[in-house]
Amino acid sequence: MDRLADARTTRLREKVEKLQSEMQRMQALAKEVEDAPDQQTSLTDPDARSMATSGKGTGTVGYNVQTAVDAQHHLIVDHQVTNIGNDRSQLATIAKRAHTAMQAEHIEVVADRGYFSGEEIVACEEVGITAYVPRPQTSNNQAKGLFGKRNFVYLSETDSYRCPAGQSLIWRFTTVEKGLTLHCYWSSACKACPLKTQCTSSPQRRVKRWEHEAVIDAMQQRLDQDPDKMRIRRQTVEHPFGTLKAWMGSTHFLMRTLNHVSTETSLHVLAYNLKRVMKILGIAPLMQTMCA
Repeated sequence: MDRLADARTTRLREKVEKLQSEMQRMQALAKEVEDAPDQQTSLTDPDARSMATSGKGTGTVGYNVQTAVDAQHHLIVDHQVTNIGNDRSQLATIAKRAHTAMQAEHIEVVADRGYFSGEEIVACEEVGITAYVPRPQTSNNQAKGLFGKRNFVYLSETDSYRCPAGQSLIWRFTTVEKGLTLHCYWSSACKACPLKTQCTSSPQRRVKRWEHEAVIDAMQQRLDQDPDKMRIRRQTVEHPFGTLKAWMGSTHFLMRTLNHVSTETSLHVLAYNLKRVMKILGIAPLMQTMCA
């Protein structure tokens, strides 16, 4: 019995020591995560980061592959691998790279709503790139069943907004928030408005307008006039991604670190483009072009 008790005591002591050691290791990792610029660290690949997925609050550790694909032949014009976990800051960079690669005076770029960023869209506009990016519906007022900003019509000739009740929201002041210059508008008629309960619980309904909002309004008008643009995007961009993922298999990237993953991606893109051109031109014309 004594030997059995001693054995149990030894096992318990070993478990406690192992738990204490693991706690120390986790505390060291927590410090490492806290000290990291983006509060992330990966034990298997130092460059890998959490990538946003469709599920709320979920993500997968890996890399973000950006591609620019031409709508006619589905060739990958340019690509880039990043470890930024979302697409909001990627539009202008990959669009400019495609613009340079195609050596065109003007191009159109179509992206899904995950790429929506006013600054990125303006950056495209400044270099002759026309963007088509749907605006996400993130209005807190609409979520509460109240009028959203889209219910307020901007009148450029008077620099004012017209509300659903027909009142005029005039410019009051300009402010800077998160580096963006915003103009603020409201009406003095809100308190007596019969639609106030459908609009706001504050004394006035205030509408803010970014200094470059006209660029966003023009883009939205283009999308409204050409709703098939997003269907073209799905047919264009998803084709190469589906093909590459099928080739790569369920594990996708075999390499580690950003430089190596970028090289692996470039090889896949090269193979994809070669096979596409073989389908489009044929092998003999392709060989003649490469030798010319």
